[in-house]
Amino acid sequence: MDGFTLLIFGGVLLIIIIALALLIIGIYNNLVQLRNRFKNAFAQIDVQLKRRYDLIPNLVETAKAYMSHERGTLEAVIQARSAAMQARQAASADPAAPGVIAGLAGAETMLSGALGRLFALAENYPDLKANQNMMQLSEELTSTENRVAFARQAYNDAVMAYNTAREVFPNVIFAGMFGFQPAQLFEITNAAEKEAPKVSFS
Repeated sequence: MDGFTLLIFGGVLLIIIIALALLIIGIYNNLVQLRNRFKNAFAQIDVQLKRRYDLIPNLVETAKAYMSHERGTLEAVIQARSAAMQARQAASADPAAPGVIAGLAGAETMLSGALGRLFALAENYPDLKANQNMMQLSEELTSTENRVAFARQAYNDAVMAYNTAREVFPNVIFAGMFGFQPAQLFEITNAAEKEAPKVSFS
């Protein structure tokens, strides 16, 4: 192999190495952007969940004045809220961490179920239903539930885009190497809990 052929071979090899490096950099940067997008989408859920959790103690206090015989139900709501707040805190720290979104979804299902039972019992208390504070809190809670649902859909869309990008070839070769783990969808698995609690007192 003469010097000229060696030079051409070296040049071609250098071009291949540069092209491969640019490809890997592009894959890495794209995955970072998509991961940041779903983390930002979770931050929008986080804001609405915090608002929801802040409303619940006032709701329980208002109901307590009328539903003194329903102590178990009221305590179940507070306990479910506490568990959901802990799960939210873990998910807020790192929504990409394994298991945290599934834990939050489970805690949210329990909280929605407890709130559903509270509102079902409230139907038996006409004075509570007519209470202005209860009506306002119920309206705010319904509005927040709707915002959570919209934010959850945006988050799931962002997660789907990220997961698809990390699974396609050649991204899949480098995703694991760079620590890009699969993200979890925020899904309510129990069909009965997919709907926001019915809180109409009109």
